Amino acid sequence: MTKNLVVVTAGLSLPSSTRLLADRLTEATRRQVRQEDLDIRVIELRELANQIAQNMVTGFPGPRLRDAIEAVTGADGLIAVTPVFTGSYNGLFKSFFDVIDKEALAGTPVLIAATGGSARHSLMLEHAMRPLFAYLRAIVMPTAVYAASEDWGTGGDSALDSRVDRAAAELAALVEARPLGHASAAEETVVPFAQQLAALSSEE
Repeated sequence: MTKNLVVVTAGLSLPSSTRLLADRLTEATRRQVRQEDLDIRVIELRELANQIAQNMVTGFPGPRLRDAIEAVTGADGLIAVTPVFTGSYNGLFKSFFDVIDKEALAGTPVLIAATGGSARHSLMLEHAMRPLFAYLRAIVMPTAVYAASEDWGTGGDSALDSRVDRAAAELAALVEARPLGHASAAEETVVPFAQQLAALSSEE
């Protein structure tokens, strides 16, 4: 019985501390899900930036973006990680979730996390990320994980690991409990644009 864990990371650099945090959370969750086979997929939003921008203006996703959307909306659990830009999530992160149907993540367990240069930006998780996923009716884990620059050093590493393990345990418990075959927007049929135009023409 396989469950799907999808990891969305919005880091822009390569290598990226955002991806590093996403990998830690993914591995910790994989260790915690003991009773299920876990299929893990990582989505790097920087690789989809052009298609996300095109979707914002046309309303239609390109093939790679559509595939990513279907993976996210069909997931049994989601890890969402973004760098902090101007006190909030970055624009690429927000744009990706803007192009997903607002009902598609209802009931999906989500672990939210962020990276930044200073610990003073950690409240972004509560005033920006948590409300975003609450609006999308996802189930947001009580423990959110923020990693500042100092957390990657020797002194802060154990504290970061503790937060990662606690958040992963919360997500793993809900992934294991989620029933198979849950409904998602990924199952809906998308009508091609040409077909929509034809239908409009026939009504005139």
